Amino acid sequence: MTVTPYHSNDYTELINLWEDSVRSSHHFLTENDISTIRKALPTDYFPNVTLYVIRHHNEVAAFMGLSADMVEMLFVSTKHQGHGYGSALIDFALNRGITKVDVNEQNEAARKFYFKKGFQIISRSEYDTMGNHFPILHLQKN
Repeated sequence: MTVTPYHSNDYTELINLWEDSVRSSHHFLTENDISTIRKALPTDYFPNVTLYVIRHHNEVAAFMGLSADMVEMLFVSTKHQGHGYGSALIDFALNRGITKVDVNEQNEAARKFYFKKGFQIISRSEYDTMGNHFPILHLQKN
């Protein structure tokens, strides 16, 4: 699997993958929550991170957004989950010295994934960055 930078301002494929992944894992989000976040992805989220993708037969199978010191987002399409794409992206980030990630406490699959990759809880916030009551676990790998 090859991780490559995402060099496009056309975020359609990433947005569709994001929604596919979120609908399978973020059962606590309402339709309104999903719609609000979806609209904000191309203006408020994607431009503020460095995006990396893994492609499978020319389609994006997984993507990750990195900031200076943390994994800001990581999503794998449902048809590619369980095939090592998430692990490849995390390993890529770790090789660049990035050891922090936040995860929704209610996203059990993501919690288990990060714990399996060696991340530990360093703190917890009752609300997400948008002020919603979706507790966030702040994780770090030493």
